[in-house]
Amino acid sequence: MTNWGLNRRHLLQGFGAAAGLATTGTFFSIEPAKAADFKIKMQLGWLASNGILGEVMADKLGYFADEGLELEIIPGGPNIDGVASVASGANNFGSISSSPSLMLARSAGLPIKCVAAGYQQHPFTYFSMESNPVRKPEDLIGKKVATQGTARILLRALLAKNGIEEDQVEVSVMGGDMAPLKVGQVDVATGWQTNVGALSVLGDERVDMKLWDAGIQLYANPYYTTDDVLQEHSDKVIGAIRAISKGWGAVYENPTAGVDALVERYPNLDKDSEMKAVDLVLGFSFNDKTKAGGWGIMTTENWQEQIDTYNSLEQFTGGAPKVSDIMTLDILEATKDARPTFG
Repeated sequence: MTNWGLNRRHLLQGFGAAAGLATTGTFFSIEPAKAADFKIKMQLGWLASNGILGEVMADKLGYFADEGLELEIIPGGPNIDGVASVASGANNFGSISSSPSLMLARSAGLPIKCVAAGYQQHPFTYFSMESNPVRKPEDLIGKKVATQGTARILLRALLAKNGIEEDQVEVSVMGGDMAPLKVGQVDVATGWQTNVGALSVLGDERVDMKLWDAGIQLYANPYYTTDDVLQEHSDKVIGAIRAISKGWGAVYENPTAGVDALVERYPNLDKDSEMKAVDLVLGFSFNDKTKAGGWGIMTTENWQEQIDTYNSLEQFTGGAPKVSDIMTLDILEATKDARPTFG
């Protein structure tokens, strides 16, 4: 690794109290700009949250500028299809909440490819209460499970992975409200473990079973682009990943400064809540794998297992994609000396 961490720590000294959720989808575009060689327009699929701590910090510390890039972050909403926007060429680079979205898009013929994994483990979790706990997949049998409509396939995958028949679980659709679990209307509710605000209603009696621990090991916040962009502008993709990775490394070294930068840019976010969440976010971003291979590392083996799981559930309309069509390690290889190796 290079010695950029020392320079970053010097810059972080200027952060203080005055400085200054899980996203459903994010996409970037890289286009010519006056102030820099290229402008990265970072279009979120949802509102800004702690899922972009690293990007905000990288911009604050000038890492995008160092790459000749300018960053603009644009909030999204429920009607934004980030993958389609990137695939169409309207935007050139992106991050989406869950890796299966990229597999499904590629199967449908969209020419997108993952270049890095933001979260090494997906934060999606099955929450229950101590009075009726679900600690392992078998505990779901006979339970009332409330999950988001788009997450039903995750429950199906979990049940299939663990040999549980779908009719052994009663499933209902929920939003983000955890109150039905708290009052006992359902036995299990789902969401991201990093969404500390919504989870606070459950208190100390909450029991967590992560999707990852139940055998469905997905990446969260994977970064991706198109085949054409990789061929024509790989240097800009390399620069963006290098800047983002260094930003996440800066947050790891000084989480308070990272939160300060986030709430400075987005005053609607609550600093106390973000401080409670930041260690969780960093725990998903850095682990033993990043200690060995650097931030953003991913493996072909993990991607193949994901493909096999979804193929067994007949989720691919155009047939199961090849691993080589879904992901490339070239950008990670090109940035290996810059990506922080914390864990």
